[in-house]
Amino acid sequence: MTYKHLFGIAAVFAAVMFSGCKTSENVGKGTNRHDKETLPKQYAGKDNTALFIEANRHKITGNFGEAIKLFRACLTEDPNDAASMYELANLMLITNETEEALEYAGKAASLSPENKWYQLLYARVLKKSGKYDKAVEVYERLFQDQPGNPEYANQLAVAYIYSGKPDEAVKVYDRLEELFGVTEEFSLKKQSIYMQDNNAEKAVYEIEKLIRAFPDQSRYYAILAEVCLAGRMEKKALEAYEKILEIDPQNPYVHISLAEYYRSKGDTGKAFEELKEGFSNPNLEIETKIQVIITYYSEAGDISNVFDEASQLAEILVETHPESPEAYSVYGDFLAQDDKNEQARDAFRKVISIDSSRYYYWEQLLLVESELNDTGAILDESSRALELFPEQPLFYLLKGSALYMKKQWDDCVDVLTKGLFFVADNRLLLMQFHTYLGDAFYQTGNYAKSDESYEQVLALDPDNDYVLNNYAYYLSLRNENLEKAAQMAERATVLKPGSSANLDTYGWVLYKMGNYDEAENRIGQAIENGGDANPVILEHYGDVLFRLGKTDEAYEYWQKAGEAGKGSDLLEKKLMDKTLYE
Repeated sequence: MTYKHLFGIAAVFAAVMFSGCKTSENVGKGTNRHDKETLPKQYAGKDNTALFIEANRHKITGNFGEAIKLFRACLTEDPNDAASMYELANLMLITNETEEALEYAGKAASLSPENKWYQLLYARVLKKSGKYDKAVEVYERLFQDQPGNPEYANQLAVAYIYSGKPDEAVKVYDRLEELFGVTEEFSLKKQSIYMQDNNAEKAVYEIEKLIRAFPDQSRYYAILAEVCLAGRMEKKALEAYEKILEIDPQNPYVHISLAEYYRSKGDTGKAFEELKEGFSNPNLEIETKIQVIITYYSEAGDISNVFDEASQLAEILVETHPESPEAYSVYGDFLAQDDKNEQARDAFRKVISIDSSRYYYWEQLLLVESELNDTGAILDESSRALELFPEQPLFYLLKGSALYMKKQWDDCVDVLTKGLFFVADNRLLLMQFHTYLGDAFYQTGNYAKSDESYEQVLALDPDNDYVLNNYAYYLSLRNENLEKAAQMAERATVLKPGSSANLDTYGWVLYKMGNYDEAENRIGQAIENGGDANPVILEHYGDVLFRLGKTDEAYEYWQKAGEAGKGSDLLEKKLMDKTLYE
């Protein structure tokens, strides 16, 4: 078969145009009766140009199975049909039938050695099959036919590298260099080959040759410095960096590279000075600077050793990029880690004043507000955040916590209930919501809902000592389910034995159950563990002592409670009448 074009729709049109050139002699050549009888009925008696067109149609529409069947039928009609062999080789590659692809590609290349597409496909399949030496032979022939073709040169060089002959790969680019002179492409390719072969000296030679051809290109000195460092030629690397500063003093990257150089030499002082120079350059992208800070900070091991330096870099970052939210975000992070929360808040507020559209910035701001315990600011800024992000549960939680602190119990319950809808399957967040709801529902007098919320937390975390303590205490205040309250309160003291609040709660539940001796013991422990300044704990201890008949001591602890702050609503009456009221 003499006339066929090979690609896509063009192949179909070309086959139609040239179908008239097939002679009856060609049509009959190479056929046999049995094979013809296995062809689809619609093609019985037709020449293989029609088959080729139909096969291409199926290939174009992605029906590869039918296409393969029809291309094979083409070969039944004409066993020397190189075009069908080529198409079959391509399809076999697509279907991962590499051995068959190699067979068809090799035959096509052999039948039409002048067809570059056949040769390129054959070489490609040879590489895929690991037959690199044979691939070299094909690419070498192509390159000899067109010595100025960079595609052939690159493919030939790669084949040489895969066949374990890097020196031959270099010679390919040397031949191109003889034709076109020194170019960046050829020099960098050779440099890369030498570096892969661990031959830094030859790699340096290639880059120096490139520099001699283009002496004003500072980036070639940067490449030279990197190669020198890799080859442990530190002095030569430093000379290259200094040359960059001479040619291009505003180069945005050279100071970062110099910092890395000095750090590798153990000169941390000079390394830091170079980093400051680089960070002061507005032409160096902020993303690069942030990555440098992260790397500088994370690789330090002991954070305290570099914290001050990293903080200085973050400060330079905001000075150099005053309109970048990322700069203030990084700066705020360092300030917060240094417990400079007021300044961190200012930085994060600057972030959202520049760009309020990103959730992460609001989260940073509100978390530092939480550290400051600024209830008013938390309430205001969480409300603003919810206007922008109405489906983010954290902002509902923070707003709910602020409302709780302001004793706006009903509003707190409303906000937390809405936010709970968005929590999904975040276990920790669910526990926090239900904990606040348990506390808030109790304050509204909805004890059933309060208990239900606490039960939700304990179902997720049976050892949550905060909820065990609060739940037990509120049951004791209501004189309800005291046995359960005692079990929970005791468990809380086991989980957190040094907690004065937990010890007091357990003692108070025992008091409610009439176990005054054990109550005295537990509340006494609470006082020893820091409860001596808590008016509620001191008043509880006085109540227990009164029940034990120690009225003078009881009065003494009621006085201490009054001096420490606000106790119960009955404390003043107890002091006035020197007797117990409940």
